[in-house]
Amino acid sequence: MGKIQISGCVTCFVCSLILNLLLVSDRMYAGGKWELSWSRRGAKEGEAAAAVECSGHGRAFLDGLDVDGSPECECNSCFVGSDCSQISSDCVADVDRCSGDALFLEPFWMKNAASSALLVSGWHRMSYVFKNESLISSVLENQIRKLHDTVGNAVTQGRFIVFGAGSIQLLNAAIHALSQENSSVSAKVVASVPFYQLYQQQTDLFRTVDFEFQGDTSLWKNSSDSGLNFIEIVTAPNNPDGQMNKAVVQGSHVKAIHDHVYYWPHFTAIPAPADGDIMLFSLSKFTGHAGTRFGWAVLKDEAVYQKMSTYVELNTLGVSRDAQLRAFKLLKVVMERSGREIFEYGHSTMKNRWEKLSSALSVSDRFSLQDIPPQYCNFFQTVRAASPAYGWLKCERKEDKECYRVLKKAGIIGRDGTLFGVGSSYVRLSLIKTQDDFDMLLHKIKKLVAMEDDMQAKSTL
Repeated sequence: MGKIQISGCVTCFVCSLILNLLLVSDRMYAGGKWELSWSRRGAKEGEAAAAVECSGHGRAFLDGLDVDGSPECECNSCFVGSDCSQISSDCVADVDRCSGDALFLEPFWMKNAASSALLVSGWHRMSYVFKNESLISSVLENQIRKLHDTVGNAVTQGRFIVFGAGSIQLLNAAIHALSQENSSVSAKVVASVPFYQLYQQQTDLFRTVDFEFQGDTSLWKNSSDSGLNFIEIVTAPNNPDGQMNKAVVQGSHVKAIHDHVYYWPHFTAIPAPADGDIMLFSLSKFTGHAGTRFGWAVLKDEAVYQKMSTYVELNTLGVSRDAQLRAFKLLKVVMERSGREIFEYGHSTMKNRWEKLSSALSVSDRFSLQDIPPQYCNFFQTVRAASPAYGWLKCERKEDKECYRVLKKAGIIGRDGTLFGVGSSYVRLSLIKTQDDFDMLLHKIKKLVAMEDDMQAKSTL
């Protein structure tokens, strides 16, 4: 009798399970079409935030809610109001604050809203590791290799790849790894001026007995054979002036870290694939997603790969699984047309901005910009004009030696050249922010140049 009851219970359970599966499948697959189930609410919330227009001068985000829980506008610089429709009367062109945000790519992603959207389940990748006990997504690694092969900006065949929380984490991981190779002598970390100030700031912050920042490479050119241990950071294209830097310090005890964060067709011609021992790249300047905090290093040496991997693992237990998933999704969109759509848009936008800024300053005797000659690009298969991420402006007159102050007085806030290891006659102007930011910068520059003309006219009276 007990066996019959158990058998009956099992039969009822199985029938109930089948009925529930049929009901669920009927809700999810009805009329020959797949329908949303648990993701419906999340999709509606995402669509609601994206639908807030903000007058074209701001954005609303899911995690930017006002007091009643609705998405509210976060306005671009110089715009205010609940819908960002009002322009501030006393606005300055601030191209220093968040100057590395490549928001010029935001319209591209809005155009590709459907293909780049990502809705993640609450139980997605809850573990520390992937199924193979690795901290990196193998499908994302393969996508990165395919990307570089398509763009032609880096050799990845036979190379190792490490993921990091942006290129900055990987930079210190590389310095740490290289400084261990000859740990009996403290490594001198150097870079050619003008150099990105975070190189020094971060190296100073994490300084140990194994390494310390020692400034400009020109100070150490003649020390190549002295037995000193050098780590040179080689940035190409360079931040701030867009030049394709090469290693300066030579010798058996010199190692180079190649920062290629800006080595994409947005910002420069791609004449040949980079093939350095250590090459750093980042999502922030490639797709514009700085907040995702994802970067990668391409490495020749397995010992360096192991040391950098250990550094990242002990430092942050790898990169967020959510960040890796988003990076994979974004790269899939980019590769739909072999990267041509995003790079054509990016280059066209940056070229247009560079030409407008150059034209406005070309009539000035007081200010000048860096010279970047046209170059043949293998990706576009043509000679292409300059399209740098930053304008490296110089005040030419002796009385304007404090160039930052000259521009600030005119309502332009750039980044002082002294922060890049050079004189105060230089200022960096970011060209990669929103269109509103660039328009305000151009307006202020034209106004400043016009004042120069007025001063010259008065002096002739």
